[in-house]
Amino acid sequence: MNKEIIYLGAGCFWCIETIFSQINGVNEVISGYMGGNKKGANYIDVCKGSTGHAEVVKVVFDTNIISFSKILEIFFHIHDPTTLNRQGNDIGTQYRSVIFYSSESQLQKIEEVLSKIKDKFNNKIVTEITAIMEFYQAEDYHINYYNLNKSQPYCNLVISPKVESFQEKFKNYLKN
Repeated sequence: MNKEIIYLGAGCFWCIETIFSQINGVNEVISGYMGGNKKGANYIDVCKGSTGHAEVVKVVFDTNIISFSKILEIFFHIHDPTTLNRQGNDIGTQYRSVIFYSSESQLQKIEEVLSKIKDKFNNKIVTEITAIMEFYQAEDYHINYYNLNKSQPYCNLVISPKVESFQEKFKNYLKN
């Protein structure tokens, strides 16, 4: 396995966790918080917007199976990277579009992908691109949240349509 790790924020981590967990070559997806100005993070404080952290997922993947570029393509497909500090009705800095990179080669690839996709959007991409910071894993009740709560209104109305759109466009990249 040629393991690589990237931290992605695209609104609520429940959505991005369930999508990236379905991708062939993705070995682990962990919801958490990154990018804040306080030591430590928890859901209540992050939701208040007082810590500066974003809801993110740690994505561990095998580059022999799926490329970093494809991970980024999926990331930009599943959310609107042109809205500042929000995704739909989720508003606040904790829901910002953000990529935390861990190497210069990751940064270079992110910049390449951005230059290729920027014209596909009507508005300017505002995704924050920054070096990794300390990652705080989310509380246990966030693990596999969507799959355990599909009938909950937020999951049904917000996450399910994103999952369906992802599955349709990237069906060749789904786990068996």
